[in-house]
Amino acid sequence: MDRERFEHHLTYPRSRGHAPPRGASGVAGTRQCGDVIRFTLALDPSGTHVADAGYEVDGCGAAIAAGSAAVELVSGRSLVDAARIGVEEIAQELGGLSPAKLHAAELAADALARALGTAARASAQLAPPAERRTRTLVAMSGGVDSAVAALLSARDGSEVLAVTLELWADEQNDGERSCCSAQAVRVARGLAHRMGIPHLTLDLRHEFRAGVVDPFLAGHADGQTPNPCVSCNGHVRLDAMLELADRLGAQHLATGHYARVVEHDEAAGPLLRVAADPAKDQTYMLAALAPASLARLRFPLGGLVKPEVRAIAAEAALPVASKPDSQDLCFLAGTSRNAFLVRHGEMVEQPGEIVDRRGRVLGRHRGYHGFTVGQRKGLGVSGREPLYVLATDPRHNRVVAGTRAELRTTRVAIRGLRLHRDGARVDGVKLRYHAPPLPARLLDEAAAGSHRRAQLELGEPIDGAAPGQLACLMDGDVVVGWGTIVVDPERLAIAAPEPTSVPVA
Repeated sequence: MDRERFEHHLTYPRSRGHAPPRGASGVAGTRQCGDVIRFTLALDPSGTHVADAGYEVDGCGAAIAAGSAAVELVSGRSLVDAARIGVEEIAQELGGLSPAKLHAAELAADALARALGTAARASAQLAPPAERRTRTLVAMSGGVDSAVAALLSARDGSEVLAVTLELWADEQNDGERSCCSAQAVRVARGLAHRMGIPHLTLDLRHEFRAGVVDPFLAGHADGQTPNPCVSCNGHVRLDAMLELADRLGAQHLATGHYARVVEHDEAAGPLLRVAADPAKDQTYMLAALAPASLARLRFPLGGLVKPEVRAIAAEAALPVASKPDSQDLCFLAGTSRNAFLVRHGEMVEQPGEIVDRRGRVLGRHRGYHGFTVGQRKGLGVSGREPLYVLATDPRHNRVVAGTRAELRTTRVAIRGLRLHRDGARVDGVKLRYHAPPLPARLLDEAAAGSHRRAQLELGEPIDGAAPGQLACLMDGDVVVGWGTIVVDPERLAIAAPEPTSVPVA
């Protein structure tokens, strides 16, 4: 460790206490850990270089020195070069850091990255690359899929930049298991830098709360089973990254999703096609993307199977080659759905009745929001044959249960129908992420465009369709539209005007 360089930044910290006018800020650290750094920077009028930077710090001497080092490194740099600065560069500027002081460099790198991403989103104006080259922005989560997507994009000759979204922060979550936490962003940034790729961080926590988490909570309160990943991909996450790609002069946005795009030459825009690896296919989660967005998206893994992806990563010596896949919703990592609903939606226990279709009380529940259509386990009641959830009724705080025969249906009602092609092309539907497609058709003629409501007739009966889930409309293995499943009013219809208790068999 070069004590002289460290002492210089500690004794004469550069731009400490300075905040450029109309600058973009990023904050890292908490008062609980003892160190907080706020970094602020402004791009020049051309939107290509860092014109000014400064920082505030509340913490130890190492944090003061690390903030100064970050200012020194970033000042006057091009946006792309500034996006290459991370923990290692800050530590080197300080002459090397002991493990006990490395945390300060991590905080400074986090604050700088957030400020740089905010500035890029607001005012970057990078021109597209010259000489017929392409520039691709790659969404990196810190996992193997997005890392290989970046690797393959670079091998195709594209100039690659990386971005990671910070979407959620909650002390009750396990940040190591989430793909959108501050820890995940740090891992992704380190991986991108290791691969020689400039990296930006976009802090979308406010947009994510408003556009994904709040509707998720409202859906549960309304007795639905919402699908937040569809909303996130269709209206929050990918839209923000495409806007950033415009700012960065990137023609394309590549992700590690398993999906393919077809019908590029159609005037109405391209469509999604199921991935080559059916076990990993993610077209259901991407179904709400507009064709105009799909035209700019690239899915390098769409023609590969997972073992091939891991083999490519291992061959390139990527440290994430064997990293396990994320399984949870990003904002549920480390917590349960019910605990999340209580903490963020104030959905405490609301005891109510479990009734059958004739209004007979079969038992009690602790909250209708803990049940979903088709659920069998966890009802806590029994009958002469197995019972399933037919519907949840928030208005009367009750759960309607019945037999499998009562659950089964060949009709599904949807709202907010979006057709990218004529409805006559619909010959199948996926009603859940991991469910196989079912033969189906639209009951009414529907041209390409938006429709308030529609009815689907299935070619075979299913055991209920959960309101709030996406109905992914298919033509073979191509996605031609989507809608949201709505409550079947017949399932809420109770024959008796008032439920009457009877002994449970």
